[in-house]
Amino acid sequence: MARFMKILFLGDVMGRSGRAAVTDRVARLRADWGLDFVVINGENASGGAGLTGEHARGLFDAGADCVTLGDHAFDQKDMASFIEGETRLIRPLNYAKGAPGRGHRVFSDARGRKVLVAQVLGNVFMKRAFDDPFSAIDTPLRTFPLGGAVQAAIVDIHCEATSEKMGMGHWCDGRASLVVGTHTHVPTADAQILPGGTAYLSDAGMCGDYLSVIGMDKAEPMRRFVTGMAKDRFTPAEGEATLSGVYIETDDRTGRATRIEMVRQGGRLPQSGPQSGSL
Repeated sequence: MARFMKILFLGDVMGRSGRAAVTDRVARLRADWGLDFVVINGENASGGAGLTGEHARGLFDAGADCVTLGDHAFDQKDMASFIEGETRLIRPLNYAKGAPGRGHRVFSDARGRKVLVAQVLGNVFMKRAFDDPFSAIDTPLRTFPLGGAVQAAIVDIHCEATSEKMGMGHWCDGRASLVVGTHTHVPTADAQILPGGTAYLSDAGMCGDYLSVIGMDKAEPMRRFVTGMAKDRFTPAEGEATLSGVYIETDDRTGRATRIEMVRQGGRLPQSGPQSGSL
């Protein structure tokens, strides 16, 4: 049995272009990089707002072991019922009380190793106030300790402010294998391993067309910025998407990260990610 786990986390899938990038590339990356576990944030995969059951199935068929959501978790009408029967979907822990689905789950990889995946929503600059994300994430991390009940733990912090994301990284340091930010659709360049062994990245970016305004066709957002008036709805840009995210390796005994690499595949951004010769 391998002594370390190879994990890929991909940022917010944006519309049809993002779904196509996942379909075209994830299975190949699983094989080329020998991935053990893949998490994808899918909350913008359907028309740029929410996720339908059909599109969720497409992400799983493409190679996702788990799909996280976010503040748009239930924008698509069928998700409230679909998530009840699909345990591989994770909505925010601190969403409205009584929301369907679950905010964390322990998965098993192909070798039987246990992986905790949890998601929380931040509060800073968000449209509504959610329950405290720090106390919310504390419960599953205490219930499933790293290096004990689970061999890896992944926390998706879905929020606007980089400061809140960084605070979450330090709050979870030594208790999670990876804390990664989602929601802003802009990849950051601060991939690091914190002193306690937690891999951290402020934002994974999006799986979408970067010739856009955070994944939306640029014409309508630019019109609104310049004139202050709306004319049309926002629609996802449909050029070639860049697959954006983060790759980590974790020690099976401790669950702590031993390696972190930013991932950019296809599309417009400079290509990056682990090279096959270094795996």
